[in-house]
Amino acid sequence: MNVFLAHGDSPGLIMACLVWLMIVYGGFTVTLLAKNNSLPSFVSITYCTICALALASHAKTAFTDPGSIPPNAVPNEEYVSKQQIIKYCNVCQTYKPPKCHHCRICDRCISGMDHHCPWMNNCIGTGNMKHFLLFLVYVWVASAYGLILFGINYFLCNSEDCVFPYGLVALVRLMTVLCIGAVLFTSNMITSVFWGIMTGMGTIDRMKKQEANTFEESDEPPVPWTDVFGIGSYFTWLLPIDPLFDDYDRVMGYATVDRLEREKDTIL
Repeated sequence: MNVFLAHGDSPGLIMACLVWLMIVYGGFTVTLLAKNNSLPSFVSITYCTICALALASHAKTAFTDPGSIPPNAVPNEEYVSKQQIIKYCNVCQTYKPPKCHHCRICDRCISGMDHHCPWMNNCIGTGNMKHFLLFLVYVWVASAYGLILFGINYFLCNSEDCVFPYGLVALVRLMTVLCIGAVLFTSNMITSVFWGIMTGMGTIDRMKKQEANTFEESDEPPVPWTDVFGIGSYFTWLLPIDPLFDDYDRVMGYATVDRLEREKDTIL
């Protein structure tokens, strides 16, 4: 995947930095608790590992090209064989594959665009959907893990050893509020992403169909999991690394003139 950076959205850049600040804050708080013997060391190591995976997933989502349509994009052979209507973007003046939308913030057409996420400062599309979903899952796990730790400490432990140092109580309270908000937000987003995968409709497509009262008429097939996580081993599905697709043109919804010419020269 190409490196992508949406540098024209200052609020989005600030929000993306806030994500890093909140995750680092959580890891810092748990590390301080472990250093003061308020939590076991393995608990801190586990939590910080989850935070590191969440940060890596966020970075991959933010800097990975979500599926920008190149100027030399053309319909792939599968789409042409079905004799579908070929659409073009009035802004980009390029071929517009199915499920592709033009993002006014990124000023590009994005293949399989679900939505523009200000927390990522990037669009969420076919190219970075895996990283976005991993980010949501890791943030949910880290937040739920933190709430469980604090809940056990507060409700189930009566020993004086369970009392957090006075100077860290304020940090724990703030982290608790952040974890509750993160669990609620990521639960909603994970549900939305899974719904989009299972129904074959992203957020934008779903909203358009609901607005036009054509949602019940939708018959899109579900998105194969290999079109999100790639054809690698299941172990790679858990890591924020770029997926390897079995047919890149089919997944992205377009081919390029240069690649088609190279294939033609190879055949000849």
